[in-house]
Amino acid sequence: MQYLLALQLGGGGLGGWLGIAPIIFIFAIFYFLLILPQQRRQKKWQGMLDQLKTGDKVTTSGGLRGTIIALKDDAVHLRVPPDNLRMEVTKASVVHVTTTEEDVKVK
Repeated sequence: MQYLLALQLGGGGLGGWLGIAPIIFIFAIFYFLLILPQQRRQKKWQGMLDQLKTGDKVTTSGGLRGTIIALKDDAVHLRVPPDNLRMEVTKASVVHVTTTEEDVKVK
């Protein structure tokens, strides 16, 4: 009788881990499939923003394409064709950069 009572009250060390194992497994899957790739993309994008320089051709999240003519702390000044308008946009809105070296490779 005491043996049965001990099993019901305190025994089950392995059973506790078996109950938590699926949750840990699901978290690991989410981490490797969702969180880790997003962190890599964020680091790559931040590195691209840090390397912006005048003369780079950029595309913004709003679809504007232009050439950087000036840089500020959190903004860039773009020259946008066809009328060579000067616009100021935030650095965070830049999604793609085409440097002059890439233009030379294409030609």
